Amino acid sequence: MLLLHGGVGSDKSKLEYLNSKLNDYAKVGSASASPLENVVNAVVKMEDDEDFNAGTGSVMRIDGSIQMDAAVMIPGDFGSVIAIERVKNPILVARDVLEKSPHIMLASDGAVKFARTLGYEEYDPSTGKARSRLEKVLAELRSENAGISSNVAHFKKFVNSTQFVEGSCDTVGAVARMDGKFAAAVSTGGSSPMMRGRVGDSPVLGAGIYCGPKGAVVATGIGEEIAKNILCYRTYAKIGSKPLKEILKEEVDSFGQTLIGLIAVDKDDYAHYDNGSMAVGTNNLEQ
Repeated sequence: MLLLHGGVGSDKSKLEYLNSKLNDYAKVGSASASPLENVVNAVVKMEDDEDFNAGTGSVMRIDGSIQMDAAVMIPGDFGSVIAIERVKNPILVARDVLEKSPHIMLASDGAVKFARTLGYEEYDPSTGKARSRLEKVLAELRSENAGISSNVAHFKKFVNSTQFVEGSCDTVGAVARMDGKFAAAVSTGGSSPMMRGRVGDSPVLGAGIYCGPKGAVVATGIGEEIAKNILCYRTYAKIGSKPLKEILKEEVDSFGQTLIGLIAVDKDDYAHYDNGSMAVGTNNLEQ
């Protein structure tokens, strides 16, 4: 089975539309007998879709650049790219880190050089939508209006108004189980307010992603909080102690009002839970 999410905090009025897309992407991503291949293929579809904050749909950092994070994991192995730029599909480069490099993480210009060495072409993921969102938030940051959002007000206390941007915090992710084998994948254009070089939970082992012999877990939401709590490993460690849905609810609820979502599979079940609006899709090809 293959379970996808399109990020927590989605527009509720678009949820049915996004769920339908993810169901279609889950079907496309289920063609292989390899769970790793399936999660990667599904995430590629989401990275190529401007409706999701990953790949071509990525948000801009405050300087107008796009730096993306992605990771893949199977039991016993892991690969991720951090703050990679100017590639079309970061998830494919993350898989190559796992399969073709002696490392488990590559960052920034090193990740880009690795991708170019393997033949990944130069690609500009910026879109008109991303530029419009950045311009709108920069205007708010520069405003003296007392009604600006709490995040903007908070960061204005510490930094110049050209260093942060408020926007999306969503991610895309996938977990799979086939013939008792598991895999997980995650990709994001980042969370904001966001300085250049900021790293969230997605490419960090155990934070935004974890996969082992008991199952696979992927998170979405406020990356700093997810990472500080090592959310995906913490969730994974509880697998088998109670029904999977209960585990996910317990973990998400522990964050209070902080926006969090989880998807997971174990040997018997699959589940998702969030405290916001999270698009999900599945094609349950149970073995």
